[in-house]
Amino acid sequence: MQRRTLGSQGLEVSAIGYGTMGLTMSYGPGDTKQGIAAIQRAHDLGVIFFDTAEFYGWGTGSNEKLLGQAVKDFRDEVVLATKFGFDMSLPPEQIGVALDSRPENIRKVADNSLRYLGVDHIDVFYQHRVDPDVPIEDVAGTVKELIDAGKVKYFGLSEAGPETIRKARAVQPVSVLQTEYSLFERDIEQVFPTLDELGIGFVAYAPLGRGFITDGAKPAGQYDATDMRNVDARWQPGNFEKNVEAVKQLAGLAATMGATVSQLALAWLLAQGEHKVPIPGTRSPKRVEENTHAADLTLTDADLSAINEILPHGGFGARYGEDYAPTWI
Repeated sequence: MQRRTLGSQGLEVSAIGYGTMGLTMSYGPGDTKQGIAAIQRAHDLGVIFFDTAEFYGWGTGSNEKLLGQAVKDFRDEVVLATKFGFDMSLPPEQIGVALDSRPENIRKVADNSLRYLGVDHIDVFYQHRVDPDVPIEDVAGTVKELIDAGKVKYFGLSEAGPETIRKARAVQPVSVLQTEYSLFERDIEQVFPTLDELGIGFVAYAPLGRGFITDGAKPAGQYDATDMRNVDARWQPGNFEKNVEAVKQLAGLAATMGATVSQLALAWLLAQGEHKVPIPGTRSPKRVEENTHAADLTLTDADLSAINEILPHGGFGARYGEDYAPTWI
C-alpha cells in the first residue's frame, strides 16, 4: 500500500484509509466480530489509517472500543483518528444537531477516547463539527494543550470553511480537513485552494456515496429500519433512478479497466491530488480487499474526462437534510 503525507506537520498515512462509523451506527445492526475482522483484514493489506469518533458510539465509546480491540496487537503500526464536538448528554434523537466544543468537554472527550481506544495518545484529534458558540481559537488552543501534554499528535477539522481553518491555524497548525467527498458530492472542491495554500491535507469520508457507488444500492425502504439510507435524498424516487444510471455508466467504464465501480470511484479521488486520502467503510473483509486494491488503479486523463462526463457536478439529491447540513465559514 502506498503512503501519503497529509499536511505539513508530517502526518503519514496509507493512500486508502478505513472509516469505522458504519460498524456501529447508520447502516443497520452491527456485528462486533465481523467489524474486527474487517479492520484486521485492512491492516493485513497495508491500511494504517483508521477513523472513529465519540459520536459513532452515541457517547458510549462502543465504536472506539471496537477499533481499539481490533488494533491492539499492532497499535504502533497504525494511525488512529477520533473526533469531539457533539453534546452526547442529550437523547439519541437530538444528538447530531447539538454541539459542544467547550474546552472542558474537549478535554473530557480526549481522556475518554484514550481509555476507550486503549492507547496513550490519539494520532489525529478532529473537531467533528464547527461549534458557533465556541470561538475556534479556543478550540485550537485546547487541542494545542493536549498536543503539548502528549495526549494528541495532530489537529484536524471536519466540515470547516476557509475562515475557520485560517483562524484555527493561527493558534495551532491544522494537519488535515475531513469532509464528505466523492463522485456524488463535490462541493468541498471550493475549499481545496485554501488547503493547498496552507499546506493542509484532506480526508474524504463517504467516498463511495454512502455505499451507492457500489454494485449493491437498493431503493429506500428496502434497508433495515435503522438504516439512514431509507431517508437519504439520494435514495428517494426520482433521484434514485438517476443515480443508478450514473453508477451503471461508471461500472461500464470500470469494466474496461478490469476494475469495479467502487475501485474506479476511489481511484478517481486519489487522482485529485497527492494530499488527499479516502476512508471508505465496510463491514465486509471482502469489500475491504476490493477497496484497498483501488490504490493500484491508475487513471489516465482520458479516463478522468470520461468520468467527468458521466457525473460532471456530483450525484442527485442532497447529502443532508436541513437540520444536519453543515455550514462552512
